[in-house]
Amino acid sequence: MESTLINLSTELAEIVRTLDLHIVSVRARRHYPSSGVRWSPGVVVTSDHAIQREEDITITMADGKTVGATLVGRDPGTDLAILKMQSSGSSANQIGRAEGVKAGELTLVVGRSPDSGVNASLGIVSATSGPWRTWRGGQLDAYIRLDAKLFPQSSGGAVVNVRGEIIGIATSALSRIAGVAIPVSTVQSVAEKLLQRGFVPRGYLGIAVQQVGFSEELRKKLSVPNRSGLIVLSVEPGGPADKAGILIGDIVTSIGDALIEQTDDLQTYSDSGVIGKSVKINYVRGGVLSHSALTVGERPGRRS
Repeated sequence: MESTLINLSTELAEIVRTLDLHIVSVRARRHYPSSGVRWSPGVVVTSDHAIQREEDITITMADGKTVGATLVGRDPGTDLAILKMQSSGSSANQIGRAEGVKAGELTLVVGRSPDSGVNASLGIVSATSGPWRTWRGGQLDAYIRLDAKLFPQSSGGAVVNVRGEIIGIATSALSRIAGVAIPVSTVQSVAEKLLQRGFVPRGYLGIAVQQVGFSEELRKKLSVPNRSGLIVLSVEPGGPADKAGILIGDIVTSIGDALIEQTDDLQTYSDSGVIGKSVKINYVRGGVLSHSALTVGERPGRRS
């Protein structure tokens, strides 16, 4: 038993040592710095919520050297931000990326403090589920809840398994229950978009909506599977929905192949890579099921 614990301890310490070069400290807020991961040459991924100023950002690397950094882009919905280091320093090979994650897996959250250096906390993945929409409005490929302690500077650090493969980026800002790992697949997708455009493009219909329930009688009359739909409260002049002939009072039931029963369904569809596509939008008007062709627009880009 003792030798098993010694071996586990040695292996965990080796993982942290191996990751040391990849983990940086990011100072972009008044009090505690956050952590970041060297994602590719000269590029650092960190937490958006820890970026409280967009100028005078500094990064402390494993060798103690501090360099300036510029904000490339940020996505509050997924709590991710991309920084470009003004000097990349020592090269760091890319961290191996986990292909999957299971509840109960041992994990390390690895961050860095400019004073004490690399730091780590040990825990397990306490829960996982499928795609998850955050309270900030972003879509993560999976929900990965951690029971490992997140220190004030842990957000933006790496969450890794016992093979030293990165599961995701640690954040304390997306859940009030516990720390969360932003899945590595989400990080990669968002990072690519931020590096290309400085923001994450999202679909746009130009309507304000509210959920309304359907009676069994109405469902049978319309022959729809919906238990509810989204009633249109306002239509932006000249927007995609306006051009498609959507009116205030219409009740949206589906778009393309997606059933629309609640506002999250509409947001999920808008974020599913449909910008510029012409799709069929189905809606109830005057008690009759109707449809129109709608071309999904792009929400105006924002860097903050």
